[in-house]
Amino acid sequence: MGRIADNLARIRETLPAGVTLVAVSKFHPAEALMEAYGAGQRVFGESRPQELAAKYRELPKDIEWHMIGHLQTNKIKYIAPFVSLIHSVDSLKLAEAIDKEAAKAGRVLDVLLQLHVAQEETKFGWDAAELEHFLQEKILMRLEHIRVRGLMGMASLTDDMSQVRDEFRTLRHAFEAFREKYLPEMDILSMGMSGDYPLALEEGATMVRIGSSIFGARAY
Repeated sequence: MGRIADNLARIRETLPAGVTLVAVSKFHPAEALMEAYGAGQRVFGESRPQELAAKYRELPKDIEWHMIGHLQTNKIKYIAPFVSLIHSVDSLKLAEAIDKEAAKAGRVLDVLLQLHVAQEETKFGWDAAELEHFLQEKILMRLEHIRVRGLMGMASLTDDMSQVRDEFRTLRHAFEAFREKYLPEMDILSMGMSGDYPLALEEGATMVRIGSSIFGARAY
């Protein structure tokens, strides 16, 4: 087995049943993805729509592609025909634009709503009160070509693991509250990356996004 296959095997051993592993393959070449594919990985996450579309064209068609990065409205068209899940819906404007492109592609697109839980301003996402307003008013539910599957969030980049745990817990509580009140069909809580995913799992993640621990440091 190659290094990537070894890394995948090691990570899979740490994941509880029912947790989806998204292999974050952005900036890595198709050969690296094929090594992971050969080791049984089928869910890959990319953050640039054009790179995602190029890899989709080149690689096996049973791959499930996730868009995990900040998405600009003018780039949705590149991925709408085939993407499986968009993790990073962080505004009503973006949700409406995805709905429009999904309609053109004749699809209903699964999305996650990105909640801002980190103490860093650089992270994108709704704040909980704003998102609650849109859910309460059923504004997002009126969009017929998107299906809200759950929430996504990123913890602060810090060595303080108690802060990271608190942020993941905040995200899980929001997920549970919104599911109970507005969206009983929500089933995905996407949180946790290479450096903090064990904590995310402890706090209830159903999907983790892992890149460098699988593929190594990326070449920009």
